[in-house]
Amino acid sequence: MTGELNTYDTATAAAYRQAREIPRAGLTHWRAAIERHLAPAAGACVLDLGAGTGLFTTALADWFGVRVLAIEPAEAMRAHIPAHPLVTVRPGDAAHIPAEDGSLDGAWLSTVIHHVPDRVAAGHELRRVLRPGAPVLIRGIFRERPLELNVLRYFPEGIRALAGFPTVTEVRADLGVAGFEQVSLESVAQTSAPDLGTVLGRIQQNGDTLLRGLRAEEYAAGLDRLRAAVAAGASGPIIDRLDLLVLH
Repeated sequence: MTGELNTYDTATAAAYRQAREIPRAGLTHWRAAIERHLAPAAGACVLDLGAGTGLFTTALADWFGVRVLAIEPAEAMRAHIPAHPLVTVRPGDAAHIPAEDGSLDGAWLSTVIHHVPDRVAAGHELRRVLRPGAPVLIRGIFRERPLELNVLRYFPEGIRALAGFPTVTEVRADLGVAGFEQVSLESVAQTSAPDLGTVLGRIQQNGDTLLRGLRAEEYAAGLDRLRAAVAAGASGPIIDRLDLLVLH
């Protein structure tokens, strides 16, 4: 979780926030899944590792009344995390978490595991900072799992980016070196946007890992397809699904 994430400048961070912003109401199923696996208690402290611009940081605090330690290596990304009385924001990465041994009651990693260069080191660091039995919840895309993302209907070449994503087996094996074991794997739905017009208005190539590697002509063609769908009157909420891998 160094490298690419740590080089985000202000413009890229702003694009990331615009592209990834999901209304809190669209995360209802994620709230239920987190509550089920994390079982948060008031006064607990949860790690948001690779917090980005804070999509889930303040949500965790508001939903469950827990303290949240948001760790994000990129200063430009940290600058977008909203201030909150229950949130502490610090620089760091998956191999260097600024927290005391056994001080955290759970870890949340949202769309970040594919950025972690050394997952074995990350597993050992998570084991150090988590209390015994605390869960690790990983939200994201895994290379061998089915994809249910609307963006790929308009930018099909984005599938190439999956070559850089780990499989569930790889993540389980790497974190397993530190003693973590899989307890759950499920697909969770989210309402990413109220309609395609909203998607068109906020889409940013630099804000989406699946789009970042597209050639200019591929990205332009995808925008044309998206504009045509909007013009044709495509309606209804945009429902996507990501995976949730839980380890203890």
